[in-house]
Amino acid sequence: MKLNKVTVDDINVNGKKVLVRVDFNVPLKDGVITNDNRIVAALPTIKKLIADGGKVILCSHLGKPKNGPEEKFSLAPVAARLSELLGQDVVFANDDEVVGENAKKAVAEMKEGDVVLLQNTRFRKEETKNLEPFSEELASLADVFVMDAFGSAHRAHCSTAGVTDHIKDTAVGYLMQKEIDYLGNAVETPVRPFVAILGGAKVADKLNVISNLLEKCDTLIIGGGMAYTFLKAQGKEVGLSLVDDTKIDYCKEMMEKAEKLGKKLLLPIDTTIAAGFPDPIDGPIEVQVVDADAIPADMEGLDIGTKTQELFAEAVKSAKTVVWNGPMGVFENPTLAAGTIAVAKALAETDATTMAAVIQLGFADKMSHISTGGGASLEYLEGKTLPGIAVIADK
Repeated sequence: MKLNKVTVDDINVNGKKVLVRVDFNVPLKDGVITNDNRIVAALPTIKKLIADGGKVILCSHLGKPKNGPEEKFSLAPVAARLSELLGQDVVFANDDEVVGENAKKAVAEMKEGDVVLLQNTRFRKEETKNLEPFSEELASLADVFVMDAFGSAHRAHCSTAGVTDHIKDTAVGYLMQKEIDYLGNAVETPVRPFVAILGGAKVADKLNVISNLLEKCDTLIIGGGMAYTFLKAQGKEVGLSLVDDTKIDYCKEMMEKAEKLGKKLLLPIDTTIAAGFPDPIDGPIEVQVVDADAIPADMEGLDIGTKTQELFAEAVKSAKTVVWNGPMGVFENPTLAAGTIAVAKALAETDATTMAAVIQLGFADKMSHISTGGGASLEYLEGKTLPGIAVIADK
């Protein structure tokens, strides 16, 4: 589907206070940002609003604080990094209540082109419950609301949905527009052959995605931990590999559905096995590759094997549209990242339109699009309406 929403190109923000919901849920280690991709992804929208004379007020969550405000979840490091990326001061309104005296004062003193970042929206317990008072407080700061947090668009929270009940002028940012255009075009009007790749640990996480994609793609590739439930459903011995026994019948149904629809459903034909999970996760591990129907009872599959890498790569290379969600193995470990790297390399060498939601592995510049929202991407691929998109005014 095309994004038929008001965008930042359609609104006049000159002199107006613009509340922008961004996704600054970045990884931190000892208070230092280890990957700023999500901040960089928000820059085009922020720079557009600055250039148009808007007073830009940014809000985001970070992590999952369970007991109210926690220093380790503060957005202070994000404000510092954003200042560097924008080349101008970003005022950080450090209020535990988010919309506190610091925020109100900072917003009141804003001039055109200024940027203020509010504290972590999840410091307020009302946020995830989408409770009216906090939505009103956020809305009281601004004249316009811009939704640009695709990674949070599948959640109906105060800062993603509730706030729109109190601000008339709403729009989507460039990142939201790009995400939905890519996903919509890839899934609804793909250039064929259309190949979908699903990985990750659990079948249960992707039940509706598998069913929905089978109806739309030409080939569905299944790797990662979820593949072993499919292999067991075929009657194969999977040893100690991750299996969801409650989903065996579902996997059988999906394989029958693929056959009935005339779609290819590719599963691993060999697998990389070990005596157990690596500890630490990125530590050394002894592995061997065996056929998918020859996994010893005391071993577990942790990545796709070399023959499967070739099989999956061949399918990807012939594609014109590819959607990929989830790794092929325990990619956090260098030894067990080989399958994911092989698929990424094949994808990087095609001229297909790609939408990937997986660790980038150094191939990001070869992908048409790297999604910023794993959960939101999955729900969109299921065919669900995302609350954070639905609430934005139609053109």
